Amino acid sequence: MDIAIHSVFLPHDDPDASLAFYRDTLGFEVRDDVGYGGMRWITVGPPGRPGTSIVLYPPAADPGVTDDERRVIAEMMAKGTYAAIVFATEDLDGVFERLRAGDAEIVQEPAEQPYGVRDCAFRDPAGNLVRINELR
Repeated sequence: MDIAIHSVFLPHDDPDASLAFYRDTLGFEVRDDVGYGGMRWITVGPPGRPGTSIVLYPPAADPGVTDDERRVIAEMMAKGTYAAIVFATEDLDGVFERLRAGDAEIVQEPAEQPYGVRDCAFRDPAGNLVRINELR
């Protein structure tokens, strides 16, 4: 069986801030930017890897989510406990410095973890936890 991850979804509450972060700070390509009903779905991905994408989406777009659930989602996003993603790079220190220069909210500077990886962590503009592992 050959299965690949094509896209993952991360919520956003400010499409322009999320777009600037993923495009300008992380250097991802913008693959699509679709608006509907005052909301935007923005697809980004790493250059040279067209088969892997992140869709930044408005969590309020799901018609099955109640107002109470929307409130809980907003609270969890603000705390950074709603969504997370892990990236990998050969140049962890260089990426970390780029993030620091881009005013990313740093959660953890590069560190050796007891479970065998060296990584760092930060939050995107929506509060999503983003970890970056160093490839060895």
